[in-house]
Amino acid sequence: MQPRQEEFALAVKIRLARHGAKKAPYYRIVVADAHARRDGRFIEQVGTYNPNTDPSTIKIDQEKVAQWIAQGAQPTDVVKKLIDAAKEA
Repeated sequence: MQPRQEEFALAVKIRLARHGAKKAPYYRIVVADAHARRDGRFIEQVGTYNPNTDPSTIKIDQEKVAQWIAQGAQPTDVVKKLIDAAKEA
């Protein structure tokens, strides 16, 4: 018998995944297992961040982020700053 997913707490992080060309990065804000690679497997994409535009472009689905935080996902320090910046804009 397989254990159900709800029975185990996973170490879940909300973090950045780097994409784009060399010296021209853009980032996806993703919900991922803490043990997964930075640009590897993720559970869900909740936003994007492009530091190359002026001003930087931040698009975040606040409802999804709030849902994941309520379920125990921990945002990284950088993502916390981006969430706060997106709320102000």
